[in-house]
Amino acid sequence: MSQQADSVKPILYALGANGAIALAKLYAAVSTGSSAMLAEAIHSVADCANQGLLLLGIKRAKRPASAEHPLGHGKAVYFWSFIVALMLFSMGGLFSVKEGAHKLHAQEPLSAPWLAIGVLVFSIAAEIVSLNGCLREVNKVRGQRSLWRWFRESRQSELIVVLGEDIAALLGLVLALGAIGLTLVTGDPLFDALGSMAIGVLLILIALVLAIEIKALLIGQSVEPDLQHAIQKTIGGRAEVEHVLNVITLQLGGDVMVAVKAKMRDVGSAPELAEAINRCETALREAFPQVKWVFFEPDLRS
Repeated sequence: MSQQADSVKPILYALGANGAIALAKLYAAVSTGSSAMLAEAIHSVADCANQGLLLLGIKRAKRPASAEHPLGHGKAVYFWSFIVALMLFSMGGLFSVKEGAHKLHAQEPLSAPWLAIGVLVFSIAAEIVSLNGCLREVNKVRGQRSLWRWFRESRQSELIVVLGEDIAALLGLVLALGAIGLTLVTGDPLFDALGSMAIGVLLILIALVLAIEIKALLIGQSVEPDLQHAIQKTIGGRAEVEHVLNVITLQLGGDVMVAVKAKMRDVGSAPELAEAINRCETALREAFPQVKWVFFEPDLRS
């Protein structure tokens, strides 16, 4: 609960898988003329670019605090994650719908459909490996929570995006495989066009869900509920604190800001009060290493 999962490792897994898959899909799309396959190829190319942007966001978020950015640059990772969600919506979803609609009016028979099926089977296997790598990192921090609850509560936007992309890619591949299979069995290219449109709708829906989650972080969101409770419990359990009045937290990428208002126990003098507050701040940082900024305000109210 006090640590974040490693986000870089699943991003690299996804980048490697999508790079290999994109090349295979592009070759198959050109060879078969499949719009569903072309949609999947564009999706994989966009995913490679997306993973590059996520790595850029992580790097930018590590820049030190400055006079203009006194709380650091941690939220930069949210900005780039939001850009990735927009790219998934536009370059993935809208393009796939457009390509499917075009093929719907200009239906063309598939060539070398078995090549497309072989590439899709390979791609599904690669995406499963990538998704498993992402889930391993997620499972390190989600505890007993369901995957959906972790998705809604997590403050690691880059890990949320990778998980969403992996799920979208896997479901899209299954749709493409089904579309090409039906086209092969029936001889009707209509199913190929409908498959492309279905992939586009899927990507648009997942992109919207990701954008909504990341928007909350961009605006300014507290830490995860369990961590918020643990921070408040730690402060309230200090001998120096008589009563906690309020605890405000703000998630800033991998760093956390905490603002505390509490009624302190009577210690007799201002210097002793300052020392008591310093001990509380030190204990808080030791218990939660991600807490980088602590603002502690003593109060006389109960």
